[in-house]
Amino acid sequence: MKKLLAMLLACMMLVSLLGVSAFASETELEPVTLSIWFHGSTVTPDASEKVMEEVNAYLQEKINVTLEPIWGTWGNFDEATVQALAGGDKVDIYFTSNWSANEYNKYARDGYWVKLDDMLEEYAPHLVELIPQGIWDCAVTNGYDGMGVYGVPALKDTATQICWDVNGTLLASLDYDVDAVCEAGLDYYSDEFEEMLQAAKDAKGGDFYPLLIEPAVLERMITHTSLVTGDLNGANVLSYYYDPEHPSKDIGSTIVNKFGTEEFAKFAARTYELAQKGFISPSCQSPATANDYRTATQSSGEYLFSTQSYAFGCELDYAKARGIDVRMVPETAAYMDCTSGQGAMMAISATSPNPERALMFLDLLNSDPKLMTMLNYGLEGYTYTTNDDGTITFIDEARAQYSPWTNGMGNIRILPPTDAQGADFYERFSAYYDAAETLPFGGFIFDATDVETEGAALANVWAEYAFNLMSGAVDPETVLPEFLQKMEEAGINEFVSAAQTQLDAYLAG
Repeated sequence: MKKLLAMLLACMMLVSLLGVSAFASETELEPVTLSIWFHGSTVTPDASEKVMEEVNAYLQEKINVTLEPIWGTWGNFDEATVQALAGGDKVDIYFTSNWSANEYNKYARDGYWVKLDDMLEEYAPHLVELIPQGIWDCAVTNGYDGMGVYGVPALKDTATQICWDVNGTLLASLDYDVDAVCEAGLDYYSDEFEEMLQAAKDAKGGDFYPLLIEPAVLERMITHTSLVTGDLNGANVLSYYYDPEHPSKDIGSTIVNKFGTEEFAKFAARTYELAQKGFISPSCQSPATANDYRTATQSSGEYLFSTQSYAFGCELDYAKARGIDVRMVPETAAYMDCTSGQGAMMAISATSPNPERALMFLDLLNSDPKLMTMLNYGLEGYTYTTNDDGTITFIDEARAQYSPWTNGMGNIRILPPTDAQGADFYERFSAYYDAAETLPFGGFIFDATDVETEGAALANVWAEYAFNLMSGAVDPETVLPEFLQKMEEAGINEFVSAAQTQLDAYLAG
């Protein structure tokens, strides 16, 4: 257990405790090296070295820290971090969330993350002030040391909205009125939707796949279900249905087996039909290739319609990077719950020998625009230039070599806006997220501790069937009944019942 190892380090920590906090005293800080594992990065070794030289000079001046980043990618992060954590790693800070394999709530319960409640006021006073209480509330979980905060939530896009990502350039070349199509919205089940896919395939050739999907995201978008925080680690078998136009409307707070509903059966049948007609690439239907293929294909603009978990204004950056007209067409209204509140976090490992200094670094990162800009955007004159209105313009060649995942790092609201975003971008950004409705089940987090046996069995069944069904790789008419039978044998009814009982208690106050 990671927690036991952390306890052995306690005595070592106490020796230096009085000299750690730059906020509590003027004691000179001892030099410390911290490692941090980021997610979703496209960063070459040479670019990292160039940027980190200036980052570390700044950090040493501020808090006497040398930072060693690990630039995890969309393709390698999950497997690599889980292995590292299981193997007694030496990493101080990890990206975590309620959707990554090192899932925030489960890893907090299992003792991998440091509880921060008693440390925040002293070592992270800026974080306490910056992050709204509602976001802190989403970070509260039942961890190894009891209820509390075990990670720093990113002040980023604080609402969930899944959109259709439309290649407007290709759609216009097919003689469609792009504005009219986007204004009307896209109906996954309509003949018109299929006609547009067929027109794109005919125009681009048989080896072109116009429908680019992230299967689990597509399923939630089409069936209008939210994630239930605390579901299976790295997988989801639970669904909570909401009104797509008014997410705060109470339509009955019920948690269900997502794969056992009429809505899922309809979705799976339609996706299989579209895949059979050659609209979905086989690369989207394999967990081994899906993420990398989707990222590369979106970047190249070789798609007609794709799925996108929306962040306000992302279409502007995507359009510039891809060299096409990118439109985001909402499938539902934006909503707030723990899915978005825990969508990107930084947790301090229980094996870190310097948790206080790690928290001081996170405090500085999220409150210091210069540091956040360097780590996210690189260096002025190397990866970007600054314009008279305060916006920045990326230098494409260098930016392609240094491109961390912005939303995965922290408080993006202190970044300078890009020229594509406009000088008032973050004012509009805040207004958009402030207007998001809250789902009726609010900040509910399912604690699956009492059904861990069922959860483990369900995870194995999920891995065998779920991705194939959601990606259209198999015929649901024959495979779905088999999947549901195995889920029942694995304990899905007990799992759903436990979640519903906890939700009922949560809603009862």
